[in-house]
Amino acid sequence: MQDTIFSKIIRREIPADIVFEDDQVLAFRDISPQAPVHVLFVPKEPYRSLNEVPASEAELVGSLMLAASQYARLEGFAEDGYRLVMNVNRDGGQTVFHMHLHLLAGRAMHGGFG
Repeated sequence: MQDTIFSKIIRREIPADIVFEDDQVLAFRDISPQAPVHVLFVPKEPYRSLNEVPASEAELVGSLMLAASQYARLEGFAEDGYRLVMNVNRDGGQTVFHMHLHLLAGRAMHGGFG
């Protein structure tokens, strides 16, 4: 995989406002937030997109979701709600090709899918 800005943040070569970290996941505030709370959850394992994650690593995808949920509870907005979004490849809106999950919160989300 090509080195990305997220890889450099994980290695602490580029500063970021890190808000969560465990053995598998690093989370930091988005520099161009689309909501009052906009945090990116990035696996430390550098998969280009969700399409490249083998079934044997399904737990990693779950770890991203659970880390976001844990963060929402710790920050006190889990009960009000939040949105999780993962863009996959160019047509899906992915611009940094290191798989990541967006957590958006702090306001009512409109235009949902159900």
